[in-house]
Order: sequence, then C-alpha cells, then structure tokens
Amino acid sequence: MIRAFGMAAFAAGAVMLSAAVPAMAQKVDLQVLATTDLHMYLKDYDYYADRQDEAVGLVRVAPLIRAARAANPNTLLVDNGDLIQGTPMGDWVVRERGIDKDRPHPAMAALNLLGYDAAVLGNHEFNFGLDTLGSVEAGAKFPILAGNVFKVDGDDNPDNDKPLYSPYVIQDRELVDSDGKKQKVKVGLLGLLTPQIMIWDKDKLDGRVTTRDIIDMANVYVPEMKKQGADIIIVLSHAGMNFQPRQGGEENASNYLTEITGVDAVITGHSHRVFPSKDYDGLPGADLKQGTVNGKPLVMAGSYGSHLGVISLKLEKQGSQWKVVEGRGEARPIQARKDGKTVSTPADAELAALLAPAHEGTLRYVRRPVGRTTGRIHSYFAFLGDSPGMELVAEAQRDYITRALAGTEHAGLPILSATAPFKSGGRPGVGFYTDMPEGEIAIRNVADLYVYPNQLVAVKLTGAQVRDWLEMSSRALAVIDPNRTEPQMLVNRSVPSYAFDIIDGINYVIDLTQPERFDRDGSLINPDAHRIKQVLFQGKPVADDQAFIVVTNNYRANGGGSFPHLDGSTVIYQSPDTVQEAVVAYIRAKGVIEPTTDNSFTFAPLGDKATILYDTSPIAQQLLAEQPKLTYQGPGENGFALFKFDMSGKGGAK
Repeated sequence: MIRAFGMAAFAAGAVMLSAAVPAMAQKVDLQVLATTDLHMYLKDYDYYADRQDEAVGLVRVAPLIRAARAANPNTLLVDNGDLIQGTPMGDWVVRERGIDKDRPHPAMAALNLLGYDAAVLGNHEFNFGLDTLGSVEAGAKFPILAGNVFKVDGDDNPDNDKPLYSPYVIQDRELVDSDGKKQKVKVGLLGLLTPQIMIWDKDKLDGRVTTRDIIDMANVYVPEMKKQGADIIIVLSHAGMNFQPRQGGEENASNYLTEITGVDAVITGHSHRVFPSKDYDGLPGADLKQGTVNGKPLVMAGSYGSHLGVISLKLEKQGSQWKVVEGRGEARPIQARKDGKTVSTPADAELAALLAPAHEGTLRYVRRPVGRTTGRIHSYFAFLGDSPGMELVAEAQRDYITRALAGTEHAGLPILSATAPFKSGGRPGVGFYTDMPEGEIAIRNVADLYVYPNQLVAVKLTGAQVRDWLEMSSRALAVIDPNRTEPQMLVNRSVPSYAFDIIDGINYVIDLTQPERFDRDGSLINPDAHRIKQVLFQGKPVADDQAFIVVTNNYRANGGGSFPHLDGSTVIYQSPDTVQEAVVAYIRAKGVIEPTTDNSFTFAPLGDKATILYDTSPIAQQLLAEQPKLTYQGPGENGFALFKFDMSGKGGAK
C-alpha cells in the first residue's frame, strides 16, 4: 500500500510539473537573400575593356546563393531593382536582338534559373520606356513589385488609381522548424522605389504613370498586408538611406521604413553602397555589427554583383501567428583577401551556360568598328580641365542638334553642349575610367565613354541660367582655403562625377576659393558666391539675358541632379535617339577622330601656399606629359594614386 501510494504521488507531481512548465515555442530560422543594382552585370565580364572581370557578375554571386540555400533551405531570394540597364548587354538586347515570349530578356532568364521569389523595379528599369519594360517583365516567373507607381487614369481621383505592378505579394511558405517539423508561414513582400523616376524619365512616363512617397505608401500597405494574414513583412525598397530626418518625398528613404510598425526587415539599394559597413557609420539608429537600423535587420548589397545581401530572421510562434524575435543583416562579398591575395568565388557553370548566347551576341555588338582615333582618349584627368573624350561627345551632341533644329525658330541661336565624365574613379573604384587606345574605335569604346542610354535633349537658357548650371556643377570640386598649408583634395568625392557637367562652346574660369552657391537640392544658399568667373562666348563676355541652346540628356534636362532651371520647362527639343547613337553616327561620318580640346574651363590661381592633391588611377603616371602641372606624390587610398596639382598661377594644366 505504501509503495502504491508513493507511485500515485509521483504521478500526480509529474502532472502538476507538466502543467506548470509551458510547452517549448515553435521556432524557425528564415533567411532572405538579396541582390541589388546588378545593372546587367550578369556575366563576370567588362564589355568596355573586353576582358573578364572577377569582381562583378551574377554568375559570381550564384555560388553564394547556392551555398546559403544549402545551409538553410528556409530561404527566400529577391532582387532589389536596377537590373536591366547598365552594361552593353542591356543595350544589345533592346536595340538589336529584341524581346518576345520565345526570347525572354537574359536578366529574366537568369533570375528564373536561380529561382528568385520576387523583385522590385528600380529607377533604371524605366530608361527604355514602359513598353520595353512590359516586354522584359513578361518573362519573369516571379512577382514584379512596384507599390508606389500608379497608372494615370485622368479622373483626378487618386483613390481609384491602379498600380502599374503589384504593390506586394503574400506567399504561403512551408518552412522547417527547429524540431524538423514543417510549419506554414505567410511571408509578405512589399516593393517600393524612389519616386524621382518622374523626373529622370519624365519624357517616357509623364501622362502615363505617377509616383507617390515611399513611406506614405508603406503606411497604407503594411496594415493591409497584416489584415490579409501576413505573419512577417519584408520591404524591398529601391531607394538609398538618409542621414537627415524625414521631410517627405525623398529619393532615399529606406531607413525610415524601419520605423513603421509591422515592418520586420528591409532590403535596400540604389546608392551602390554596402550595409552594414563603414559607408553608413553615423546613420541614426544603425547597428553596424548586427546589421540593423532601429533594431530591424537591413541590408544593401553593393552593386554589379559585388555582394549578396543576407538577412537572418528567427521566427517564433506566438499564439496563432509567427513573430520575428531576432534578426541581423550582412553583405557577403564575392571577393575577399586571403593570404595576401584577392580570391573570388567561382563562376556558376549552369548560369554561365544559360547566358552564353547573350554574351556572344553582346561581344559581336560591342566589337563592331565605327571609326578610328589618331590618339588615346581617356578620363584620368577629367577634373583638371576639358578633355578630348568630353570634347568628342560635346561635338557629336552639337552636330546632332544643329541638324535637328535647322529650319526652326531656334536655328539661329548659339548651341552649347554639356557633358560629364561618367567614368572617373571615385566610389566605383580605381578601375572606373574610360581608356580608349589609339586606333580602331568600336561600339564598346563609345559605350565606355558614354555609359547611359540617355536621349539627347535641347534646352533654351539665358546666360545667367547657364552660369547657374556651371555653379551647380562646380560642387564636384572642393572649396579650397588658399592660406591653408595642409594638403587639400581637389575633388569633392561626395558629389558623383556624372554631376560634373562641362559646358562646351564657352570658356570660363572656376574660382575654388569661393563657397558653393547652391546646395545639393539646387537651392540658393550663398547669393553672393560666384565660383564661375569670366564666362566668354567667342571671346566676348556672356550677358545675363543672352539666349543659348544647350544640348544635354533627358536625365539632366528633366531635373536629374536638381540643377537650377532644369526641370523640363526649358526643353525645346527631345530626340528619339540616344547620346551613344549620336556619337556613333558622328564618328562614322568623320571616319577619323583627332583628339583635341578647346579648354572650356580653367582654374583661378590659388597662390603659393595651398597644396592641392588630385587622386586618379596609377596609370596616369604614364601620361604626365599631358599634364605638366601634375607631380606624382605616391599611393593614395583604395589603390588610387595621389598627384600634386600646381595651381599657383605660374602655369596651368593643358
């Protein structure tokens, strides 16, 4: 009886103990893999230099994708936009090969092969127009998202506007938990992109679509997705991040998304940077070790296939819903230093085989000769004065518009031509320069000189407005203290090189001791500042009311870069042809190009005290005969070379 009583007591205690200790919560490890800003770097190839490049390409990212999936089958794979424009392969597909149901775009075929789960549109997806975009995206076997781009229906009622593409998708995923059991989780993917497409591609989009603020639309969609049963919500945001408090309508607003209740993780891009990394040191709310902003995981995976973004989420079943209890973000590079050497991931053989026909077609396209040059054309000294490469583009643009405006009311006006040194080092790295050798000019060389599929546009401006344009452009050059003895850098690398417009057809002087007249948004901040001096046309001072036609591209003419007086309202001609096509036609007509320059701009002397340094490729050491005022100083950061630029006034760069 005693023994029986003891056993009964033990059993009762066991029941009470089990009732007191709750069952272990079900847990799932979910990872989200992301590419962004591939820009048609599908292959590990530099079509401009016509050689393999192990530092770029989706084929080099693919092994990282496969390895991550093998380590955790609970995986989603997404692309964050700016996919179909960039390398000459993107131009070849659209202009030469074509896209139809039997020949999908190579980018769509590549993403289909790798099993992408969703993608958001980037701003460059709109560069070829909505019809081409529709043909491209029709080949996708995954959802295409664009939650803040709406069709224009003309009824002045925004409440019934229909999105151009789906704003979001909620996917029923069968995931394996920590006990090896299958669990159903509803994963919501929301896609948003920078609303500035309406500025940059206004000529293709105006009257057809419109955009809205990223955060405003997220605040609409996230609660809606929750009502539809989404357990977790991941935002694909093709927009960069902002160090300033939100004002609304920002181009870069991705970090603000982490403040929205219901958002669990953010994929971002657009800025061609890496998060987490020192690129975002000091970003409010950022934890660079954990890869979070405001406690939520966020990742930006560089550009051109340099990295794979990885977000790791720990999910826990709470009641009937899954919740994120922990998360982190990281960007895994395709290249790393090992034992003093740079080691790259291998190219994915299956993806390379899929891309082989497009690759070979692109090679035939870019190797097609169009003319010859009697000298080398490069961009190593792009910030020191006018250069033959910029002169060639400027002449081609002016020649095209002169013919286009013949017989019109604008035919008698002087035509100026604005260009920018797109490839001139900076953030993209020491290999990011144009270098066209003496001899045959192929299409790849033209594409190397002018890398975007921009269309030619002519604007009508006054002399005063032209000066403001140049003032804004001069922000790419540093403000120099002539009395400071410590070395000062010539170039303000926080301003992209494509914002350094050089206007050909006039001559002007840049005074670097003057402060910036405009801020990055084109707002007048120093009314008394004048960095641009002695503006001359045909040897005579330019009057404020003097009328000019200036040839530029659709990006700049429609407001890209926030240049004053360039918001689309001053456009008097829009070309159906691209700048690249105009340059090719010009070279073919000329046959032989003799590299020259008319020295559009020079610098005001700074005196003897200031030491000015210019960073460029080490290759520039071979070309110092072109720049007698440059003296090699030694290695700079990230593989660049440093040169002293003599701005004392005793001579100037050629």
